[in-house]
Amino acid sequence: MSRNPQSSRPLVIAAVMASMAMVAIEATIVSTAMPQIVAQLGDLHLYSWVFSSFLLMQTAMTVVFGKLADLYGRKPIMLAGIAIFLLGSILAGFAWSMPAMIAFRLIQGIGAGAIQPVTLTIVADLYPARERGKVQGYLASVWAISAVVGPMVGGFIIHNMSWAWIFWMNVPIGLASAAGFIAFLRESERHARPSIDFGGAALFMAAIAALMTALTFIGDDQLARAAFAAAAFVVCLVLFVWQERRAAEPMISFALWSRRPIAACNGSTLLAGMILMGSTTFLPMYVQGVLNRSPVVAGLALTMMMVGWPAGATLAAKSFHRIGLRRILIGGSLFVPLGALLLLFLAPGASPLIAGFASLIMGFGMGTSSVSALVLIQEIVGMDERGSATASNLFSRNLGSTLGATVFGAVLNFGLSHSKNVAVVTSDQLRSLLQNQTAALGNSDAIRLVLHQSLHLTFVSLFAIAIFVVALLCFVPAISIGQDRKMPLEALSPLED
Repeated sequence: MSRNPQSSRPLVIAAVMASMAMVAIEATIVSTAMPQIVAQLGDLHLYSWVFSSFLLMQTAMTVVFGKLADLYGRKPIMLAGIAIFLLGSILAGFAWSMPAMIAFRLIQGIGAGAIQPVTLTIVADLYPARERGKVQGYLASVWAISAVVGPMVGGFIIHNMSWAWIFWMNVPIGLASAAGFIAFLRESERHARPSIDFGGAALFMAAIAALMTALTFIGDDQLARAAFAAAAFVVCLVLFVWQERRAAEPMISFALWSRRPIAACNGSTLLAGMILMGSTTFLPMYVQGVLNRSPVVAGLALTMMMVGWPAGATLAAKSFHRIGLRRILIGGSLFVPLGALLLLFLAPGASPLIAGFASLIMGFGMGTSSVSALVLIQEIVGMDERGSATASNLFSRNLGSTLGATVFGAVLNFGLSHSKNVAVVTSDQLRSLLQNQTAALGNSDAIRLVLHQSLHLTFVSLFAIAIFVVALLCFVPAISIGQDRKMPLEALSPLED
């Protein structure tokens, strides 16, 4: 068994949930407070970078810290991640300008890049696959509850306190979590002197940072800057591959990432991340702009995904040892295109219940497949690779979210500029429609029709990608998860075999 019997598992899991909640609630709570923050700090044109900077560093550092957790142990890397996140949180509360806020959010992102993969690796170390169902349900519920509680807590703080407490509230949570890991997590001593691939880590972070910067600039229609960032990405990527092939202990093991089940699961996770971003961004826009419903109704339609996700994750984690991990993985993923298919039936005058039901089904499918993929990846590797394997899956999801924002945004813009038999809709008209300022619009019905056509095209693209989510998972071989952790040889073979 991989876990250390000296660790107090329930108390360690409490520390894991606290640290995960600290990161999970940050996204929604900052979104609530940003209008007030930017009103005080100014530089509205930098608004999006407060979020992009956090996601950029979180994505880039996930793989790095996953590898470091394999080299140095889970506890020291976890404590370092919490310390970095709290440092960024404290400084963000004292931010005096938007550039300063962006810099401090970068620090927060570095800490989050350690917390996310290492917490999930700790859970895999403590609990064998057959016992992990209840815990995975707890962890999934943390994200669902945070998505609901975050805006409410953010609104309360903004109306009654300084916006700085949006960030400072992390300090007691982080300190309590760190105390839990220090007191109750026990690891065997490591006597080996690991060789750290500093060059590979630096080049990987530079490559991912350049890629995500390019995608951000594309989304903002800054094509010249996007081209420059894309060129930097290519250069850094080539240098990174060269470095990894010569490093004694490479930061990213190409042999690990190319194993058939890992490659298939990570590819599917990347596409699921795109779908998640596309649905969370454009489904509320459809409910508000086309169906002419309130923001509350649009939020409820989206919240159904946060209900389906933990339900699917909990069901999958409790059932795969009886039904079979591959069956749960593929069967659960079928709900993703099924939910996306329902979005194609949305039309002006349709009930928002269709949007909510589609959101629920997609959330259930993604929750089922995401937990199954993570368990599979963690179980087919040894303890010395589990952190890297876990990080590879989280990295794929984060990168997919960024790609999804860019790809589906481009599809929407194409639809808006190539609408059938209707004049081109400007961004100002679209903003007025979403803010229910229809009095300022000459023909709101025509604009709603254009928005419907454009979002329908976006949902068609989303459905097509959902099909590939299932197709990729069909390449995962049958793997038996048990105490002996035996598996067929083809499960460990690289893609090129």
